[in-house]
Amino acid sequence: MQPAEARYNKNSLLLALRRYSLAISDMEQTILLPSLLRDLPSDELWDCEAAEETCRDLYDNYLMLKAIRNAAESGLIPLDDHKAKNNSALSKTLEPLLDADPEALFHFHLRGLFSVLGDLTKKSQSLTEKYMDIIGAAN
Repeated sequence: MQPAEARYNKNSLLLALRRYSLAISDMEQTILLPSLLRDLPSDELWDCEAAEETCRDLYDNYLMLKAIRNAAESGLIPLDDHKAKNNSALSKTLEPLLDADPEALFHFHLRGLFSVLGDLTKKSQSLTEKYMDIIGAAN
């Protein structure tokens, strides 16, 4: 019997989703006390949504990474008012792309999705490692 990852092409979207989901599962199993992450600043630039907003702490990152995994697995995408405003502004800048060739548009979004999933996977692994450092556990 083949391992689950061997069934997919290394550039498969399903494999990228599986890697992300496994990284989040590992993060959840490792981080037994997520409250230890409260008020600990992240050193990542991606945590600042806008210049006027404060950066996220590690606990917010933990919750965000889990929420993204849940949305990806369930297919439900909740939007709050703030994110809806950002998405409407983004959709206005993407309007010229809507007239593009559908296949080219699909490949554009697929590349973006692979990039985002790869980044999120690395961020969840980094968060897990930071938690291990906080509690003093050796890898």
